Order: sequence, then structure tokens, then C-alpha cells
Amino acid sequence: MRDPSHHGAEATAIRLASATVQFEQKRLVFDCAIPTGASVAVTGPSGAGKSTLFNVIAGFQPIRSGTVEIFGKDMAGREPAARPVSVVFQENNLFVHLTVAQNVGLGIDPSLRLRPAERERVEIALTRVGLAGYGHRMPAQLSGGERQRVALARALVRNRPILLLDEPFAALDPAMRAEMAALLSELRIETQSTLLFITHQVEDLPRLADRAMFIDNGAIVLMAPLEAFLAERQLPALAGFLGFDG
Repeated sequence: MRDPSHHGAEATAIRLASATVQFEQKRLVFDCAIPTGASVAVTGPSGAGKSTLFNVIAGFQPIRSGTVEIFGKDMAGREPAARPVSVVFQENNLFVHLTVAQNVGLGIDPSLRLRPAERERVEIALTRVGLAGYGHRMPAQLSGGERQRVALARALVRNRPILLLDEPFAALDPAMRAEMAALLSELRIETQSTLLFITHQVEDLPRLADRAMFIDNGAIVLMAPLEAFLAERQLPALAGFLGFDG
């Protein structure tokens, strides 16, 4: 993997060393070091391994060999719930039979036995994502953008230092994309969290990322500060993503 930056003095939030996943027809091997507090756009062709990378970090996908370290600790044998990671999936994963407040409350206690202070945390999280007063509504009453905000509020109440967002803007119109990116940027700075988000839209990068990685054919082929990433011309697949073909 190429990384034209040198950030040796920075603390590392996530380090993958030859983290290998073997599917029946495909082998993926990930190597990277992501500094604490970074906001990283994860890009690449469909099927390249972006969601698999997230599943490896979060613990949903076991690795055959190599290591996954988070804040210097080996994650081998650690279940997803025991990792300092929250994931917001593209499809939001809201439970349709639960209210908005209950869906958010699951991030605190899966049994939903919430104390008054915890219910207040739910309301604060909903307010922070622009959904104050929505707690009693059902997911079916919400727009796609509102459902995405509920999923983000649930991640916020979990209060994990690493947040993974799998195509968080996919269902949103251009105006809402910009609004959500601004909200995420504000929340990341406020919570000092490390953020990785998958996107297929190059315009999402300058809105939210301070660096970006490109995954191709099951490997991270480039990770760089945003300016260097956007100026890259040597990788044909990346040039196509950035619109430099021809």
C-alpha cells in the first residue's frame, strides 16, 4: 500500500497488518494505520472490499491471519459488542415495530430498560441530529434522511470512539447529503471520534474527509491526505473514480 504521508508522531486508532479474509472465490488482505481523530473516506469499485474492511474492523468478519489492533490492543477473539466501534449501515437497521426513541435507546441497552438519565441521553442525541420531538414516531413515518439520522443518534448514544458509516449518504438528495456531511463533521470534532465512511461520490470527500483510501481488488492500494489523494494520477482505477479518464 502506498501512503505518501508520514504521521509517525500521531496516535494510531486502527492498525491492520496483513489482515486476511478468505472467501470461496476471493482473498482480501488489508494493511493500514489510521490516526486517532482522522476522518477517512473509503472509496473503490463495487465489490472491491470496502464493506468487508468495515466488517473486519468491527468484528463481524473473522480474519484468517494477520492482526487487527484498535488503540494498540489486539482484537483477536473480541466480539463486535466488546470493540470500541459503532457501525451505521447503509440500510439503517431500524426496527419498524419500535419508536424512534426506542430504536435509539437500543444503543444504550438492548433490553430497553432505560433509567431517566438514559432516556434523557436519547433525547439529547435526537436533538443533536435535528430530530427533537421525533421520539414517539415510527420509522415508517420518516423520510430516508430522517431514518439515517436516527441510526446516527443510536451510534452517538453508544459513545464509541470509532464510527464506521457504510454509504451514509446513499439514500439522500444532494441538499441533504451536504447537510448530513456538515452534521457529521460537527459531531466528529465535538466527540473527537475517529470516522471512516464509505462513499462512491467524489464530492463527499472534501465535505467530510481529511484523508482518503482507495480499495481495489481486495487491498488498500492508496491511503493519503485528501489533497494528495485528489491529485493522484498514477492509479488508473482511482483516476476513473476521480473523473480523470481520457
